[in-house]
Amino acid sequence: MIGEGSADRVLRVWAQVGQESRGEPVSVAHVCAAAVAAVKVDGAGVTVMVSPTVRDTVHATDRVAGELEEWQLTFGQGPCVDAFSDGGPVLAADLRAADHLARWPVFTPAALGSGARAVFAMPLQVGTIRLGVLDLYRRQGGQIYNA
Repeated sequence: MIGEGSADRVLRVWAQVGQESRGEPVSVAHVCAAAVAAVKVDGAGVTVMVSPTVRDTVHATDRVAGELEEWQLTFGQGPCVDAFSDGGPVLAADLRAADHLARWPVFTPAALGSGARAVFAMPLQVGTIRLGVLDLYRRQGGQIYNA
């Protein structure tokens, strides 16, 4: 059951999705735009995943988001891969931190080179069925903001 505060948050997010879609059928692009606006990040990407090796990026809001998705899929490491495998959010508030470089030794320098300093990955799932991951990034370090 959704708590009262969570229900309000869900309604605000769907209202933002409605604003982004402007009466058109809702797409992944609209959901990504709503997420960017709601949590004040610089971009978003969605990757649909069947397994850690069978996956496809379905949307990226900009070049950096697209590169982040590509680096994670190519290197097999990064917040997206971990969020899908572990089934929980992965929040990397500052990719310059040593623990992120140790955890993702190939992804982290590529992400920093692309212009991302923070990456937040949320698994997309229905019950126990994992469908993919929503990735958000910021050009500056710091936590994501609550919508």
